[in-house]
Amino acid sequence: MNVSIEISLYPLAEEKFKTEIWSFIKRLRNVAGLKVVTNGMSTQVFGDYDLATRHVMAEIKHVHETLNAAVFVCKFIGGDRSEVEAET
Repeated sequence: MNVSIEISLYPLAEEKFKTEIWSFIKRLRNVAGLKVVTNGMSTQVFGDYDLATRHVMAEIKHVHETLNAAVFVCKFIGGDRSEVEAET
């Protein structure tokens, strides 16, 4: 089963804002088997359900351990919506 995850990260530490967002994205892009797409508002992760959720949750934990103050807004949609998203 595949999943599509949309993530918005809002670090509450102003000085690390851009650095931590790009680090989060880079770590997810390094996972073989995941498709990671970004835009100005969010990051979308597409792939196998177990693989994607395991790595996304691990990266969320990493950010919380690193920054102590960050907000994540996530949407989980069953199935691979990457082709549907590209059409809109």
